[in-house]
Amino acid sequence: MVPLFLLSYRSSQHESTTYTPSMLTSGREMKLPTDLILGRPLEENQERSLPEFVKDLRERLDRIHRFASEKLKMHSDKMKQRLDTTSTETAFEPGDAVWLYAPKRMKGRSPKLQKNWEGPYTIIKKINDLVYRIQLSPRSKPKVDHLWLASCLERLARYTGHDPPDWFVEDPPPRTEDSVIRDE
Repeated sequence: MVPLFLLSYRSSQHESTTYTPSMLTSGREMKLPTDLILGRPLEENQERSLPEFVKDLRERLDRIHRFASEKLKMHSDKMKQRLDTTSTETAFEPGDAVWLYAPKRMKGRSPKLQKNWEGPYTIIKKINDLVYRIQLSPRSKPKVDHLWLASCLERLARYTGHDPPDWFVEDPPPRTEDSVIRDE
């Protein structure tokens, strides 16, 4: 006997595809207990040869999967658009001063009174849109840090205080063979 919650999952439409899991996997709706008692509509009980049945099933599954794929793409685009409108665009360049969100719990002290931000750090290199190499001082070890936490809280924030660090100097341009010959 199949548990009732499993029947309801397999026989309920999903918002993103508008199909039931049963339809997506087997090409037909699940037989519910009421269907067994009352019977299926005549169009589904038609007698067909095996090759006809297989051909119809393949066509039906192809059509369902194409439609579900289009619906999932539309749903994904809609979710991305919603996220893009609610998120703030933050881009840092090498040399920018930033705070790093790094909460540390100290025993006996209220979380509200603890320091959650470290810095100011300096952006050393932009690896991609979300990953940066940062460094606290010229002698400290660089860190690679991701801009976003799992909860979509920004992990790096622009430093706007007095006296931003000014020790960072971008790498000089790479040396070419011509410059090596001139230096000698």
